[in-house]
Amino acid sequence: MAAEIEGKDSGGKGKKRGKKLSTKIDMTPMVDLGFLLVTFFILTATYSKPQAMDLRMPEKNKDNPQDKQDVKQSEAMSVILGANNKVYYWYGLDQNGFKTTDFSNEGIGATLKNRRADIGEKLTVVIKSGRDAKYKNMVDLLDEVGISDIKRFAIVDFEPADQSWFDSKGLK
Repeated sequence: MAAEIEGKDSGGKGKKRGKKLSTKIDMTPMVDLGFLLVTFFILTATYSKPQAMDLRMPEKNKDNPQDKQDVKQSEAMSVILGANNKVYYWYGLDQNGFKTTDFSNEGIGATLKNRRADIGEKLTVVIKSGRDAKYKNMVDLLDEVGISDIKRFAIVDFEPADQSWFDSKGLK
């Protein structure tokens, strides 16, 4: 626990030199203290819980046609997430009248709010995610749907027909 100082004798031959002193420090207490501090900080640290979005999806029941709800074309809005934070949307079934936007302040959030103000509570948003879309974009879009107070939305599969439409328009 204490530092020791050892002196070396020159052996008695030749000139007498002063004794060289070397120090030797016992590091055992320092290592013990280090492990105690590491243990203390590990045990007292608060861990952040993983954040997850609460999303309840209905069960797929293809046998019961009553589970499906018909939506008027005037009340529907389709949204496809593409690459590079692009969002493609159209109203009703008219895919040729699609528009492109992004996640900026004047982007999809403003579009959803305006459409919600025009249609009201009957607005239904159909969401599809393209093959090059990022997961973050889906989360951001669901946040915008919640902020816009849209109660009816559906997340559907991106089908081969959607991909062929994408390719025909030269989109990603």
